[in-house]
Amino acid sequence: NYAAANMFLDALAARRRARGLAGVSLAWGFWAERSDMTGHLGEVDMARMARFGMTPLTADEGLALFDAAHTTDDALLVPTRMDVAVLRAHARPGTTPALLRHLIGAPARRVIDAAADDQGGATALVRRLMDLSRSEREDVLLALVTDHAGAVLGHTESDAIAPDRAFSDIGFDSLTAVELRNRLNAATGLRLPATLVFDYPTPTAVARHILGEVMGSVQAAAETPALDRTRATPPVRKATTDDEPIAIVGMGCRFPGGVRTPEELWQLLISGGDAISGLPDDRGWDLEGLYHPDPDHRGTAYAREGGFLYDAGDFDPEFFGISPREALAM
Repeated sequence: NYAAANMFLDALAARRRARGLAGVSLAWGFWAERSDMTGHLGEVDMARMARFGMTPLTADEGLALFDAAHTTDDALLVPTRMDVAVLRAHARPGTTPALLRHLIGAPARRVIDAAADDQGGATALVRRLMDLSRSEREDVLLALVTDHAGAVLGHTESDAIAPDRAFSDIGFDSLTAVELRNRLNAATGLRLPATLVFDYPTPTAVARHILGEVMGSVQAAAETPALDRTRATPPVRKATTDDEPIAIVGMGCRFPGGVRTPEELWQLLISGGDAISGLPDDRGWDLEGLYHPDPDHRGTAYAREGGFLYDAGDFDPEFFGISPREALAM
């Protein structure tokens, strides 16, 4: 909702400018003295932003940029403070964000084939892996993943990242996930997806995925005829098509009103049925003590009816890894 609201305001400013009216949208960088904008950011977040050249604006700098915004004809501006030297440092490994490359004149990042470098030989990483056993290869790549994961989170000790602990449990979010992906792309020469840590939720899983990608590229290059390997144009993967229609084998659902199938749900809708019922007596609730006619009375409910799943009391919470209290609230 926050992104959508900002997009709407950006479009509104552009529309007004196009019609000759006043309007400007400012996509602010963060201010050092605005607690409401930076108070929710921890040290790890601040360090991550600094690593990519984003530094906080002082009040004087922010006000000066606000005044400067009124002197331009642009509908959208980004008043922020960037450390250009840090951006240039990211240019060599190719981790400068695409949006900021024009600030330093950095070329677009080139995706390197993990099986070969510019001279047609194996990269240093591949050459190192080729001389190792599978378990040793996994150890090398696991160390690579945990080192970069630790750096993203601001850890200084190499063993701070547990190999089999989920990224989501050690502090990774969507932003740090992308930063880790970018680091691993630069280190391996692969084109890993932005959803890497969600598709492979532990460092061990990521390391094994990278091993499969790297060694798969090596095998594919080895099986390519020598004449083809000398060509500058990479091989084109032919997309497969399938004209068969999608077949829905089956569907299931559970809704209030005793609905167990899509057909029952549809029948409830077209008949105008009522899915509201009395409070269930199989949840362990104190039904008499729960009710109070005053809506403002704390700790009670002023309604005796609601939409409940009839058989939710038979649900097995342990099987799905949730608490019994959460299950009974359904």
